[in-house]
Amino acid sequence: MAKHDGFLHIERQSPAYRPVEERTRDFDPVQGMLSDEEIRQQANRCMDCGVPFCHMYGCPVGNRIPDYSDALYHDDWKGALELLQSTNNFPEITGRICPALCEAACTLAINGEASTCQHIELKIAEKGWEMGWIVPEVSTFKSGKQVMVIGSGPAGLAAAQQLARKGHKVVVLEKSDRIGGLLMYGIPNFKLEKSVIDRRIEQMKAEGVKFETEVEVGRDISPRYINNNYDAVLIASGTPLARDLNVPGREYRGIHLALEFLTQQTQLVLGDTIPEDQLIDPKGKHVVVIGGGDTGSDCVGSVIRRGCASVTQIELLPEPSQERLVSNPWPEWPAILRTSSSHHEGAKRLWSIGTKEFYGTDGRVVKVGCTRLAWEGGSFTEIKGADFLLDADLVLLSMGFVPYRDSPLVSGFGLETDERGNILVDEQYRTSKKGVFAAGDAVNGASLVVRAIARGRESAEAIDAFLQ
Repeated sequence: MAKHDGFLHIERQSPAYRPVEERTRDFDPVQGMLSDEEIRQQANRCMDCGVPFCHMYGCPVGNRIPDYSDALYHDDWKGALELLQSTNNFPEITGRICPALCEAACTLAINGEASTCQHIELKIAEKGWEMGWIVPEVSTFKSGKQVMVIGSGPAGLAAAQQLARKGHKVVVLEKSDRIGGLLMYGIPNFKLEKSVIDRRIEQMKAEGVKFETEVEVGRDISPRYINNNYDAVLIASGTPLARDLNVPGREYRGIHLALEFLTQQTQLVLGDTIPEDQLIDPKGKHVVVIGGGDTGSDCVGSVIRRGCASVTQIELLPEPSQERLVSNPWPEWPAILRTSSSHHEGAKRLWSIGTKEFYGTDGRVVKVGCTRLAWEGGSFTEIKGADFLLDADLVLLSMGFVPYRDSPLVSGFGLETDERGNILVDEQYRTSKKGVFAAGDAVNGASLVVRAIARGRESAEAIDAFLQ
């Protein structure tokens, strides 16, 4: 590095957010970008420590953060891009939506401000697109082997791209009408513009990957046909089964799973027309979001943009600490309170809240019956006399995902599952059926996009070895 003590002289700088009153009027990105010179200075805060925990411990794809930070500081943008693309297929996506595990593991984060790893990654990737350096990498070798990838989320896309670059013919099946999985329909446009996904898909098409949308295995195509016509299969179907809340009143209209709502929001932003009787419209309504995670936060930001009267997000777990606990030391991911840009836009957040019942009028939900919880030793009890009601014309259930035990993929291919219902694989991502591999959330349960990319790349290596 130019200055090994740059972190002592240069303060951490993050890109600014658009003003709340401006950004809540549209679904455009909420956050801007630093200038080229500003990001070069931020790159110089990386001290190239002898044991780079950001790379070795924090980042699931193993981004070579000190190396590309050094290249960027020396104005070698193209060299930085080559380093970045050697480990990550979609840095312009992780640069936008990754929770930055690398920054939590940065040595500077022990007692100070971490290096701006995530934004450095994004700037390098966007410079690559701007300069035309990111182009199709078409393999000159053709193996003659055919691979079917089921699912077009981050794991499936990463695997498909790696396999195509190895010279294999790759077909990606997606049961939805657009490619991208949860990248497309699970993350709002104000966090991840869909044009970012589309340009990668165009690159992959030029590399030889074939995409088929609105095709569901077991309905439109049989596992038997796939086995007979493809040399290998990768199941990267994610965890499509959302956790529901079976309490009295669940049948009332106006109670929806979060992904139903978020899918509609993306469709509307992209210009689709949704029939009025199917539209989930938050305008003028009191909204309750049940679940305190990222998807719940995305629902919060979306209903605010659609003109809700109010939005309250409730969480079963207690409110996290503002700072690391002794039991949660660096370089572990800090289990602390996190406030998203959507929360700053006008949400009310409640912690240690249980949902007991939904109340309705004329078949529609009007209130949520809640109770306050006392937590001790990892379990909770209801606080006597602490029941209360929340006004709710619209309820969005955002409580995570569960393994799809009755998946037609599992039954159709005759796969073994673990005790939770996830597809069982060995260290080479091989399922119990020869030639059938699985990776991503279908194996590990719901996790991060960056972990899915890592598993997709690793499974592609295993499939390539199998085909050879």
